Amino acid sequence: MTGSFGEMGNLLKQAQKMQRAMQEAREELSGLTAEGTAGGGVVKVTVSGEGQVEKIEISDEVAKTADRSLLEELVLAACRDAITKAHRMRDERLAKVTGGLQLPGMP
Repeated sequence: MTGSFGEMGNLLKQAQKMQRAMQEAREELSGLTAEGTAGGGVVKVTVSGEGQVEKIEISDEVAKTADRSLLEELVLAACRDAITKAHRMRDERLAKVTGGLQLPGMP
């Protein structure tokens, strides 16, 4: 019976270690950014590692010459690009911690 308690203790220690590693990964991601672009770089969007849009840059050339609908499409495309890159970055970082396991409650 003692053996099973020892195994439970080891499992609990491993879970605590993974929890600390997950917290460290989240903190690391909060300091990282991903950049998405559209229109050959005329629109750039910067997104945090948490997926929050932080900055949108539109070149003067496009701002002056593009019609509204084109500009809207470029901004949307750049946002999607940046968010996709941020999600990929998050998934890669968290996979290092979990060993690729999909844990309940994890995005």
